[in-house]
Parts: sequence; structure tokens; C-alpha cells
Amino acid sequence: CGAPVLLTTCLCCSATCLACRCCPHSKNSIVTRVIYAFILLIGTIISCIMLSPGVEQQLKRIPGFCEGGCETFVGYKAVYRVCFAMSVCFLAFSLITINVRNSRDPRAALHNSFWFFKIAFIIGVTVGAFYIPEGPFTRTWFIVGTCGAFFFILIQLVLLVDFAHSWNESWVDKMESGNSKVWYGALLCVMGLNYALSLTAIVLMYHFYTRPEECALNKFFISFNMLLCIGASVISMLSKVQDSQPRSGLLQSSVITLYTMYLTWSAMTNEPDRTCNPSLLSIFQQIAEPTLAPVENQTSVIIIEAEEPEPSSPYLQWWDAQSVVGLAIFVLCILYSSIRSSSTSQVNKLILVSKDKVIIEDSSPGSSSEVEDGSGPKRVTDNEKEFVQYNYSFFHFMLFLASLYIMMTLTNWYSPDADYSDMGSKWPAVWVKISSSWVCLTIYVWTLIAPVIFPNRDFA
Repeated sequence: CGAPVLLTTCLCCSATCLACRCCPHSKNSIVTRVIYAFILLIGTIISCIMLSPGVEQQLKRIPGFCEGGCETFVGYKAVYRVCFAMSVCFLAFSLITINVRNSRDPRAALHNSFWFFKIAFIIGVTVGAFYIPEGPFTRTWFIVGTCGAFFFILIQLVLLVDFAHSWNESWVDKMESGNSKVWYGALLCVMGLNYALSLTAIVLMYHFYTRPEECALNKFFISFNMLLCIGASVISMLSKVQDSQPRSGLLQSSVITLYTMYLTWSAMTNEPDRTCNPSLLSIFQQIAEPTLAPVENQTSVIIIEAEEPEPSSPYLQWWDAQSVVGLAIFVLCILYSSIRSSSTSQVNKLILVSKDKVIIEDSSPGSSSEVEDGSGPKRVTDNEKEFVQYNYSFFHFMLFLASLYIMMTLTNWYSPDADYSDMGSKWPAVWVKISSSWVCLTIYVWTLIAPVIFPNRDFA
């Protein structure tokens, strides 16, 4: 058949049809998640485009979209509506796919197929969102976005702690079963590197984000989190903790410490006070500029730096260095974590499902990498005929939360009822991120002391 017919057939059929020619041994469970993650990435790119000045001028032509004078806020409003459409669609998919057990469920076909209709549905919701009357919409969705983004960070913290423990256990197993010196050296190198990077971050944050007589809050953030990380590292090496968890060690603590320092820096870069929050570009300029020593009998010349001209009209600058770095990192993390965190084992760790059930499901015939019939291995396999390889509903729920987090990141956690003349960073982002660092450390310490407090329970 012709190319248009083939394309239409693939868009209306299973996900593996889209990759059957370029990925001969693709699995339905993998390709489906990749496509959904790609849809999220496309939505993120479109949201970034909405913040460009040229597009903002076109958005103002939409009837009723820019009522009440939103000269600087129009880009943020567009991001709100694009992310609103993505999040609503993902939430709808999450509700539809609750308790899907295998690919024979009719709802599994909706999850893995009908791509043309699902993409058309997302586009239709996005277009319709731009015609939603302003009213309380932006303010309400700001509250929803703040809560959703916080829960997204919280879930990722739980998975990060689990990742740190799993990483250490994997290397300890290899150290005990293989070349112990090599793996022991690798473990020490990674642990030392993490602590060295953390110490470097602490020194740099004290140097650039504090002043002798100012920035008391930044000094508190850095010092308090540093002490918490030291305390967590000490707890991980206590004899009682080692007795209950022999594989607990400093590798996990170093990973958590490094991530805590990142969250501390990320929180401080969202402070509205530029005295305590210099731009990343200005920091690089300070490092790059050489310090000239005074020379005798030399006429001194005073160089006055020219001030940057103020724009004649309010302009929303969202693309500062911190935002670019943070967005680049978190887009990659979101795409990875949205796929990884929906696996059956990870979901069970979050919702406290029995571990035995995971073993039964993972060992089922439907989870094999290839399914054979009389003619040999299939080019495209449905590896979910008996049991799904990941939780469909939780996967879409993670994408729902990820959409809200992207929305809040691109809009700098800006409150829509604040003063439009001051479109800088705001305190909600500071407290969300710094509190996330404390939650991360709390979760990690709890995983260390819980087996000591409840010795009769299995925390494996």
C-alpha cells in the first residue's frame, strides 16, 4: 500500500508499528513509553517557543487572551495553557488506565495504540485552552502547578534515595563476587569524587552567594544543609546501622550530599535579591577577569562600567543562565524519571506493595524479551500478554506531574497576582527547593534508622 495509508495504519495501530522498521526487536512496553516521553519533550519545546518575543506579539491577537493589560505576562499565560493541555490529557490517560493488568485489557489498546487520535486530542485541548477566559484560571492553575511540581520533586527524591541504595548494593555484590580490589577502588573513587564536588560547591556558594554583612538566609541554607549532610554521613556509619544494614555506607551518603548541595544552589538562584543571587554569567566573568597587581609610578585609570540600557517597555527575561542550566538538567531528568519510575518494582516501593508479587510478575512468560511462534522470533513483540511491564496509570500520573513541574520551571514559579513590573524570581521556588533538600535528607536518614527502630519488619 501507499505511504499515506501505511502511516495512517501505523498511527492507528500499536506503538511498535511505528518502530518496526528502524528497531527490528522493539518491545511494545518500551516503544510506547518513548513515544509518550517524546510528546512531553515536544510540549516543552513548544512552551519555550511561547516565551519568545515574536510569538508573544502574535498571541496578543487571540480574542480575549490578553485582557486586563498583560504586556509582560502573555508568554507565561501561553505556557500555562500549553502545559494545562498536556497535564489534563496525561491525567485523563492515568484515570483511564487504572488497574490495567495485561495487554488483553481493552484499555491497554487505548494506551498502546490510536496515536493519531491521541495526538489530535492533545492538539485540540491545547488550542481550546487558549480560548479559556482569563478570570481565575491562571491563579487556580498556579496553585495546582505549585502542588503538582512539589509532589513531582518529592517522588523523585524517594526514587533518588532508592537509586543510591541500589547502586551501592550492586557494586558491593560485584565486589564480593568478582575482582574485589577493582570494585572497591571504584566505590572509593566515586564516593571521594561526590564529596569533593560537594565541598567545592559549598566553598563556591559561600564565596559568591553570601556577603560579610548580608545574605544571612543564604548563610543559613548552606551551613544548615552542610551540617545535615555531615550528620547523615555519620549516621550511615554507626555500628547499629551497620548491624541492621551491612551494605549501608558512604556511597549513598555522598550521592545524597551532592544532590542536596545542588538543591541548595538551585534554591538560592531563585531569590529575588540580586545582591545575594548574582547571575551565573557574572560569576563566570569574575572568575575569568584577572586581578591586576598595583604598579609603582603608573598613572591610575579609573574605568567606569557602562550600565546596561533599560528596555523601554517591560520585557520578560526568562532565559537567564540559571534557568537554562536548570531546564536542561531537569528536562533530561524528567524524561528519564518519568519512564524509569513507573516500573513495577519502583511503584511497589512507593505504594508499599508486597515484594513477592513483583517476583511473580517479573518471572511471567509474558515478560520475556522475545515471544516465539512456529515461524521463529517475532520482529516486534508484545511482552505484556500476561502482565504489564510497568504501571500504566502511574506512568501517566508521573507525566502529569512532570508537565506541571515544567510549567513552574519555565515561569520561574511566578505568582500571577503579583506585581507585573517586577518579573524576577520569587520566594515560592526558593522554599519549595530548599524544603525538598530537607525532605530528601529526612527520607534517606529514615531508610537508615527504620530497620534499627523496627527490627522485626522487612525493609528490603
